[in-house]
Amino acid sequence: MMRVALIGAGLLCALQALFWLWQRWTHNAGWVDVGWALGLAVMALLAAVLGPAPLERRILVGSMGGLHGLRLGLHLWHRVATEPHEDGRYQALRAAWKTGLDLKFFAFFQGQALLDVLLGLPFLLAAWNPRPGLHPLEWAAAALWLVAWIGESVADRQLQRFKARPGSRGLTCRDGLWRYSRHPNYFFEWLVWMAFLLLALPAPFGWTAVLGPGLMFYFLLRVTGIPYTEAQSLRSRPEDYARYQRETSPFFPWFPK
Repeated sequence: MMRVALIGAGLLCALQALFWLWQRWTHNAGWVDVGWALGLAVMALLAAVLGPAPLERRILVGSMGGLHGLRLGLHLWHRVATEPHEDGRYQALRAAWKTGLDLKFFAFFQGQALLDVLLGLPFLLAAWNPRPGLHPLEWAAAALWLVAWIGESVADRQLQRFKARPGSRGLTCRDGLWRYSRHPNYFFEWLVWMAFLLLALPAPFGWTAVLGPGLMFYFLLRVTGIPYTEAQSLRSRPEDYARYQRETSPFFPWFPK
C-alpha cells in the first residue's frame, strides 16, 4: 500500500508541476483545482489496478473514485478555461503573498498533490481489503455515491445554464437544487466523501477514512468553500445575495423561508 501511495505522490507532484507551469503562462492559479480533482481519479485508478483486493471491490474503487475525479476535473477545466478572471481566492493569495509568487505557488500546487495522496486513503484501504465478496456497507457506499454524483452533476449544470442565460447578471441562481441550498454542489461533494468512507469501513483500519469527509466538511464550510464564495457574491450583488442568504439554507438542503 505504501509503495502505491509513493507512486501516486510522484505522479501527482509531476501533474501539478505541469499545471503550475500552465498557470504561469495563463496567470490563472485556478488550474490547481483541476489538478486536484484529476489527482483523485489517479489515486483511485492506481489503487484499483495495483491493489490485491478481489476484482469486484477494485472495480468499485476505480469506478467511484475515477468517475468522480474525472467529472469534477473536466467541469473545473471548463470553468477555469472560460471564465475571464482568476478566481477571487487566488487573487487574494497573490495580494497577500506579494513577492516570490512563483515559488510560493509552486509549493501550493505541490501541497495539493500531497493532499490528494492523503485523501486517497479510502481507495487504498478498500483496494487492500482481502474480504471475499462485497460487504453491505460497500453496496450502501455505491448507492450513496450514485445519488451524490448525480446530485452534484445536476447542481453544476443548473448553475452553468443560469449563468449562460441572458439577463442573469447581477442575480442569484435559485433554479432547481439552488432553491433549497445555497451550495448544493458542495453538499453533494461532501456526500461523495461520505460514500468513500462507507467504501473503506469494512477494511482493516477503515475507520481512519473518516479523515476525508471530515476535512472536506471543514474546508467547504470554514476555509476555501462557502466563506470565499459568499464574500465574492456579496461584493458583486449585495442586496440580492443578502436576501438569498436570509431565505435559503447555507449547506444542507431544506425548504426556503
